[in-house]
Amino acid sequence: MNAPSTPSPAGGGVSFAAVASRIRVPLGFVLAALFIWLARPSARTLAIGLPVAALGLAVRAAAAGHIRKNDVLATTGPYRYTRHPLYLGSLLLAIGFVIAAASWVLAALAAVMLAAIYLPVIRREEAFLAARFPAEFEAFRRRVPQLLPRFPPAAAQRGQGFSWGLYRRHREYNALFGYLALTAVVILKWWIAKS
Repeated sequence: MNAPSTPSPAGGGVSFAAVASRIRVPLGFVLAALFIWLARPSARTLAIGLPVAALGLAVRAAAAGHIRKNDVLATTGPYRYTRHPLYLGSLLLAIGFVIAAASWVLAALAAVMLAAIYLPVIRREEAFLAARFPAEFEAFRRRVPQLLPRFPPAAAQRGQGFSWGLYRRHREYNALFGYLALTAVVILKWWIAKS
């Protein structure tokens, strides 16, 4: 969800959350490059980390197939369990690849990126949603946790189901390509190290 730029509270320019929103993707590429350089995988770390990363990829895909950015407040699919399944998916991807890489440096960098970049972006996006969908978002906020999911008892789900068209429109296939590329790199590094 891309919220528009907002001035800082002091009225002097753009807020940190707006800057964080713009730099989060480029920083992800920097983190991926560091991952390639610092990864020291083993068979065990690959066996644990890659399925966790795959789960994150699946969560992101499910979210991308339900969100109609800026048009309708997404409350179906994974949005029934967390208000930010795309970020939860990204978090699981990061955790999985950090485990696979077996690098404390990468773990620290990923934690800093989450705290310094993603948390302000989440707050900014929630402010945007609260302004765009005031009554609907307030009820959604009270019912659904912000990031870590809660699984309520099964209930009838209203609204649209998963849409491959939305998945493609949001270009979520780029996350799949990134997952496959990093998986190939980390497996190759493991293979070379064990040879």
